Amino acid sequence: MTGERFACPCVAGVDEVGRGPLAGPVVAAAVILPARPLLRGLADSKALSAAERDALDIRIRERALAWALGEASVEEIDSLNILQASLLAMRRAVAALSITPFAAWVDGNTWPRLAMPTRTVIGGDARVPAISAASIIAKVARDAQMVALDAQYPGYGLARHKGYGTAVHRQALESLGVTPIHRRSFAPVARILSAVQRPPDYTLE
Repeated sequence: MTGERFACPCVAGVDEVGRGPLAGPVVAAAVILPARPLLRGLADSKALSAAERDALDIRIRERALAWALGEASVEEIDSLNILQASLLAMRRAVAALSITPFAAWVDGNTWPRLAMPTRTVIGGDARVPAISAASIIAKVARDAQMVALDAQYPGYGLARHKGYGTAVHRQALESLGVTPIHRRSFAPVARILSAVQRPPDYTLE
């Protein structure tokens, strides 16, 4: 969103997507929704089809008082760990909002350090409309990134599994190797790197 930044007596919903995958960034979103009218159809992004998410993504961006995305890179994930990188992505999303919310409600049980009162809500992506909206636009944005990365790194199936550790993805890692977008701190990737770097065993039988 663009425009002059100003204080808003309302709450931002915050959520992230992409903590589990073996590849790609973690993406967070912050959304401030108007109190009325209610935006129908909001739910946890994982419970919606891709078509439903895409349609809601458009409506959220049109109807929200403010929305913003933030992300943490693969390098930041590997250096900080995935939890801290996720919190960093959330802070970046909230900081990028064009208006400053009175408070932030964050999905889960761990909150990022923010400049406003913050509340965590376990299962918030299914219970709090603003958090649901954040989960949807974060998911749509990250999925689009993974589709683009699939063209850059063909053969891994990124457009299909979005970087998660499916059997197809693990097999591709074994046969094609680790790319710059893979998270080296994650065990399946680290094992492959370790096997590649291990010196050959010349022990005679």
